[in-house]
Amino acid sequence: MKELGEYLKRTRAKNGVSLTEACEDLEFSTSQLENIESGNVRAFKDVYELRENIKLYAKYLGLDADKVVDEFNNFLFQHTSKISLDDIKAAQEKKKKEEDENKVKSPYTIEHKEKKSIWPLFLILVGIFLLIVIVYIIVSNINKAPTRVDELSSFIREERVI
Repeated sequence: MKELGEYLKRTRAKNGVSLTEACEDLEFSTSQLENIESGNVRAFKDVYELRENIKLYAKYLGLDADKVVDEFNNFLFQHTSKISLDDIKAAQEKKKKEEDENKVKSPYTIEHKEKKSIWPLFLILVGIFLLIVIVYIIVSNINKAPTRVDELSSFIREERVI
């Protein structure tokens, strides 16, 4: 990209156009045009916008805009073909996360996650516990031998004493 930027800069100088004049004619900021001429691609957030700016600049300088854009596309292909798939996926996830954070949030657009209530589970467990306690009490009372009331016990004691 530096070579392409230098080529555009040389052509501008050869045509006798100052940097300020080119910026005013194209309605570019000075920093945009300086970054294009220095080959600083990282200064631009959008590659497509950069491509269009290069195309406009090439037309302005009287160059074959399609050839200049092809050179830019070749640079872009060489640069992006070196990026690993993991880096691309990480960038996509980061972009998606930023988009989610920047979304307008209102009561109508917020996605409500359904909260799972533990009350039904708690009530079921309490019910099972109470059922077990009731069954235990009933079973323990059924298996107990009835207490005997000996009416003759006082009589038997009196006989022994005699």
